Amino acid sequence: MAGFVKAIGIYLCEFKSHTLRSFRSFSTTFKASDLVVEKCCRPNPKPDVKSLVFGKYFSDHMLVVRWNTEKGWTRPEIKPFQNLSLHPACSALHYSLELFEGMKAFRGIDNRIRLFRPMLNMQRMYRSAQRCCLPLFDMEELLECIRKLVEIDQDWVPHSTEASLYIRPTLIGTEPSLGVAKPNHALLYVIIGPVGPYFTTGAFNPVSLLADPRFVRAWKGGVGDCKMGGNYGPTIYVQNEAARLGCQQALWLYGPDHEITEVGTMNLFIYWKNTNGDMELVTPPLDGIILPGVTRQSLLDLARSWGEFSVQERKVTMSEFLTALKNGYVKEVFGSGTACVVCPVGRILYEGENYHIPTMENGPKLAKRFLKELTDIQYGRTHSEWTHLVI
Repeated sequence: MAGFVKAIGIYLCEFKSHTLRSFRSFSTTFKASDLVVEKCCRPNPKPDVKSLVFGKYFSDHMLVVRWNTEKGWTRPEIKPFQNLSLHPACSALHYSLELFEGMKAFRGIDNRIRLFRPMLNMQRMYRSAQRCCLPLFDMEELLECIRKLVEIDQDWVPHSTEASLYIRPTLIGTEPSLGVAKPNHALLYVIIGPVGPYFTTGAFNPVSLLADPRFVRAWKGGVGDCKMGGNYGPTIYVQNEAARLGCQQALWLYGPDHEITEVGTMNLFIYWKNTNGDMELVTPPLDGIILPGVTRQSLLDLARSWGEFSVQERKVTMSEFLTALKNGYVKEVFGSGTACVVCPVGRILYEGENYHIPTMENGPKLAKRFLKELTDIQYGRTHSEWTHLVI
């Protein structure tokens, strides 16, 4: 009997030990405190700020974290910037099981480096991961890993208030199988690099738009409110069509009444006099086909804090817009986004007719005010709780 009890005791101890080992080997999230850093041996030369274009230059390091269903997340690593090695059947390549974020770091006038409302990016990335059946993560831990990456490559943050460091967190399914299913393997990585103005026309020159109802960016019940690559690749054809017709971007319409949604890769704002004779700032609502932009939310928050005019998130059709334009009610139209911040619109080509938008003739007072308010915060000229210090 004593031998039996002893044997049971040994078995229970071994079972407990095995259970603890299994528990410790599976991680539901990664920790910034576990970061492994491998510095590059030869830092690359930094590009001249005046020659910066969007998305062409990358820093010396990248953040990498791997995941699988058996062990969960691995320890995060910051390593020298390098190519990825992917299986030819990788689910991201075949079924677009991937998502990304776009955010920036700014070198302030005090030489300190700031992120702008980064938790909004983390929250959007988390929601996109849920929709894409990719592994979830601790948002604060990822943000701290990103902060550390920017700190290590801080010399890549431009010494300029006309440029910034673009940050691209990316999460992809790496399942080595052609089956259409939830992936058992995934890779999260972050690359960063200095950027100048997004549009070749410059930082604050008006763009022209092609509004063609034949082309739809997103639809109800789809993933237009998520930042997935599948939302962007199909738009390149339309952008080329716009260029062929002398326009720079697409104004995306939706439904039989040609509802205005987004402009290019930006959220859209209209500043006009409404039917009651009051000044109003309006932007399409977050109804599932609109990306919840961080800059979009910031403009809404600023405008509401001023309390100087009505601020509405509601549906606007091309018919309503053109009637207001004909009556002289439209004052400014502009896009907003992380890449461009605020971008005025000067012309819309719709159903074969060009419509001039008087944005620039009207200052554009509101668009420029928004741009100044945001950049003052981003570059440290104005103190704000919206910024997250890197160093």
